[in-house]
Parts: sequence; C-alpha cells; structure tokens
Amino acid sequence: MSNQDWSLKLTQHRAIAVIRTPKMMWGEKMALAVADGGMRLIEITWNSDRPEELITQLRSNLPNCLIGAGTLFNAKQLKDAIAVGAQFLFSPHTDIEMIKIAVSQDIPIIPGALTPTEIVTAWSHGASCVKVFPVQAVGGVGYIKSLQAPLGHIPLIPTGGVTIENAKDFLQVGAVGVGLSGELFPKKWILAENWQAITQQAKNLIYRLN
Repeated sequence: MSNQDWSLKLTQHRAIAVIRTPKMMWGEKMALAVADGGMRLIEITWNSDRPEELITQLRSNLPNCLIGAGTLFNAKQLKDAIAVGAQFLFSPHTDIEMIKIAVSQDIPIIPGALTPTEIVTAWSHGASCVKVFPVQAVGGVGYIKSLQAPLGHIPLIPTGGVTIENAKDFLQVGAVGVGLSGELFPKKWILAENWQAITQQAKNLIYRLN
C-alpha cells in the first residue's frame, strides 16, 4: 500500500472506522458491519484483543477494504503491525523513528499531533497525513478551519470528537478524512450484538458525506 494508493482510497472514502474492542469476536463483527454499510477504511487499535489475529483475519475476509492498525505507541508495535499485513498505520503521537520505519517500508503512517509545531514536525519527517487528536478538545471544526491558511498543504485527519452530524463539516473546511469510533460503535449496540444498527450507522455516515 503506497502513499499514492492510500491518498486515492482516502479521497474516495473519506471516513475511517476505528475499532477498539476487548473481544476479538466483537471486533470481527464490528468490521463486517461497517463494511456491509459501505465503509472501506477500517483501523484496528493495537490495544484491542488480539489485534494481530484480527488484522490477519480481516485482510482475508474483507479484500475490498483497507485494514490498518492504530494506537501504535512504539517501533516494536509498528513493526509487528506491518508484519501481520496492516495496510496503514496510526499513532496517537508523533515519533520520528516510527515515521522513518513506515516510510522505509512504503506503508502510510498517520501520526497524531495537535499544535502547529507538532503537525509540521510530523509532516516534515515523512508522515502520509497527520491525525489531529483530540480535535474536539481544541475547538473541533473551527480548529481545523483555522489551520488551513498556514498549513493547508498538510493533509489532516481529525479524530476524537468527530460525529455523524459534524463529519462533513470537517471535510468542508479542509480535512482530507475523518476517523470515528464511539459514534459508529455505541457500547449498548456492541453489548447487545446489534450489528445491523452499526451497519445502518455506517450507511448514515456515508449518506451524509456524499
């Protein structure tokens, strides 16, 4: 998965489903549910139950989707994610060593950053995009809009406060994509194993983005 391919897929699909789960079986069902709803970019967080197995399984079961890894904290986790076939890599912070490893393997890496200094640092060291996290804590849509004049050349993906209702607003002010977790996967639906509701939520999101 080259950066060029990643950029194309991100431009096509715009929204990333972020799965964090204490049960691998739930993780598989969550991924299948959003894929049934039309989503094609799925991130498995590394603090989920057996993320290596889950990514391997989803790569096989969902060939039309890109399956990535997230919440990667260090170089070892990043290398482990690459080894099991993660097609893109998210981290909650900016670690230059991690960026360099991903760049050397030509795998998209999207480190987390918040301030302009952090965002520019991540981008200048080779990040594919920069995850702005947690965006809601610093002004949400307004913050992304305010970054566009000086930093409009840097592709930003806000997470942490993106909702079904405001996702399109982030895109309209310049974000290249958005990441959603709790909005797509409410705990009550997971506990009830109401996968149809999650599929419908994914459809609602895609409808609003188009």
